Amino acid sequence: MSERETHKGAALAYRPVGLLGGLLAGVVSGAVFKQVWKRLAHEDDAPGALQSEYRMREVVLAAALQGAIFGATKAAIDRAGARGFHKLTGSWPGD
Repeated sequence: MSERETHKGAALAYRPVGLLGGLLAGVVSGAVFKQVWKRLAHEDDAPGALQSEYRMREVVLAAALQGAIFGATKAAIDRAGARGFHKLTGSWPGD
């Protein structure tokens, strides 16, 4: 089997791991964001974009914080999944 075929096979085999990682990242980051928001704003729920009682900066700040937490959580979970996949198969899924 050529190196190119091995790479394609590893990338294909990793797809379910990546999908599960994305789902897990969504769940974990949602819970983390909720706790961070409670401590920062002393409110149970973050403001939504369509809620008129919040100022623009509160809505944008909440969305930016949520996005940053999701991005960091997803990167950490993806990296851990790739490392585990590499240990099991000897192939790095992103190469």
